[in-house]
Amino acid sequence: MQFLRPLLCKSSLNWIVVVAALAVVTPRIAHAEALLVVEAESGKVLQAENATYPWYPASVTKLMTAYVTLKAVKEGRITLDTLLTVSPVAASQSPAKMGFRPGIQLTVDNALKMMLVRSANDMAVVLAEGVGGSIDGFSALMNQNAQQLGMTQTSYVNPNGLPADGQITSARDLAILARAIIHDLPEYEYFVHIPSIRYGRRVTQNFNKLIGRYPGADGFKTGFICASGYNLVASATRNGRRLIAVVLGASSGNMRAVRAAQLLERNFANNSLSWLKPTLGTVDNLVPIDASPPNLREEMCGGKHHKPASDEDADNAATSADGANSEPLAFFSTGGLQAPVLKPSELMAAAPAASEPIIVYTGPTRTGAALIAAVAADTEEQTPKHRSKKSRVAAKKPDAPAESKHANAKPDTAPKAAAKPAKPKAAAKPKSDSKPGPKTGEAKPADQKTAAAPRT
Repeated sequence: MQFLRPLLCKSSLNWIVVVAALAVVTPRIAHAEALLVVEAESGKVLQAENATYPWYPASVTKLMTAYVTLKAVKEGRITLDTLLTVSPVAASQSPAKMGFRPGIQLTVDNALKMMLVRSANDMAVVLAEGVGGSIDGFSALMNQNAQQLGMTQTSYVNPNGLPADGQITSARDLAILARAIIHDLPEYEYFVHIPSIRYGRRVTQNFNKLIGRYPGADGFKTGFICASGYNLVASATRNGRRLIAVVLGASSGNMRAVRAAQLLERNFANNSLSWLKPTLGTVDNLVPIDASPPNLREEMCGGKHHKPASDEDADNAATSADGANSEPLAFFSTGGLQAPVLKPSELMAAAPAASEPIIVYTGPTRTGAALIAAVAADTEEQTPKHRSKKSRVAAKKPDAPAESKHANAKPDTAPKAAAKPAKPKAAAKPKSDSKPGPKTGEAKPADQKTAAAPRT
């Protein structure tokens, strides 16, 4: 065995070298996540992990849909008041969606709000068809804009991010897009930080849990499909400094928000010591990795995991298996004032700050009394669905058939009461008893007799 030791040692050494080389060449996906933090103004990279690894974007795709649409508005090709029509293709999209039937019209303004807050897949198609003529035509515009912005790892085949093999991006490219929205469309940036919307009687909170919870949060968009995991592009401003955080592949909707809060807080806090950290350059200069995007379907939706098909995440806020609840307490501050000491997970579990939902509606742009009427009409449109459901439930109750017979008995029994005088003289006594009722105007005995008929 002695003569084998040098060979074994040499073999082991070679294996270690090979593994080490592979570790350098092959990107390591830690916890199947990609993380990135950049300064919005300068594009300086503050933190990056798997930031140039290709990823399925899911509904963060809608940021590019909004960018292309709002550029068309800014260039005067359409206006926010332009009426768009829901097509059969738009109506057929998978949830989350508004669920409008084909033929319904609404403005670009309302479609954008519904798409960005509710993550409505049907509204993304409505905007795509309105601006680009078709899904394919609009996807070409999306790809053209991506190239112009330097999003070299991104390709689009639809405007809403529903599963498609060719729909790919990266944390790097999403940060570039977020910066473009801030710098190119400042007058329309309010669309990406609306806390909630109200359509008729239905209120929808923004799926970005940082809005209204993390101090200074002011954008952008969430996304989820089984293959991508839970994604989030977020931004926050503190003391005049705005940061953009990108989280891809989180394990839940709550966890993506916790991760983003951690990233933002850490890099806001490290501002005074930033000169000690090695520079990572700017987001544009991050080197893309040539690889296939990870497919997290089995991890996210396989086995006992029953995830929603859309970005409507019904998480229990008290997570997490990833250890978010075990991290030290963090101070959150705005304008130099410190808020109560909270963990990021506790902050995301809290109720959002109170705000008045933005009203959205169908039809043309309206104000004043016309807007009130439009909201009432949309509310009424929702109402019959609830009433018909109740009536179906009531119809299944045991006493419902009896009530139905009782209601229909009066017309049927009235002729019978009138026919009784024609019976043989043996029934004369009841006949004479029934005559005084009509003469005195008392209908009570006849009513009692009629009411009793269904029960016999």
